[in-house]
Amino acid sequence: MSAWAGDNRRMSSPVTVCVSHRFLAPAERVFDAWLNPAQASRFLFATRTGNIMRCQIEPFVGGHFTVTDRRPQADGDESVFDAEHHGTYVEIARPRQLVFDFGVGPGEESSRVTIRIEPMGANACELHLSHELGDGEDALAYEAQTRKGWATMLATLEREWFPRRILL
Repeated sequence: MSAWAGDNRRMSSPVTVCVSHRFLAPAERVFDAWLNPAQASRFLFATRTGNIMRCQIEPFVGGHFTVTDRRPQADGDESVFDAEHHGTYVEIARPRQLVFDFGVGPGEESSRVTIRIEPMGANACELHLSHELGDGEDALAYEAQTRKGWATMLATLEREWFPRRILL
């Protein structure tokens, strides 16, 4: 029997979460929202019950970002905890692609997030986000939660900065 046969972690396929969202906004504006702390703090890792306490962004390749969301404890008591999301920019190709290594909390392994933005005329675009979670049981366990989290962030980005216009 090979060493691979008994090790499910090594045999499992990498898990990649993919979400897409269309915006009624130019690709440049949607791209820039990811690198502008005032804009990013309104959608990036923001939760309904939390408060963004810090949003620091160094918008250059090799630069870092940190977004800290103060959230209530899951057990319902009065205490809170700070969820710290951090990363390092790997590629910044305005307005088409943004790639960063991402982690939550101190010491956690990072994972790769790639954002591609495709212009759809002068005033619309489609954003495609992929998040490589790795392989193994942990990646599988977080797949649905991660997909929902990114989809919620993209919907919040739209609501906060690019609301759809109602035509009468």
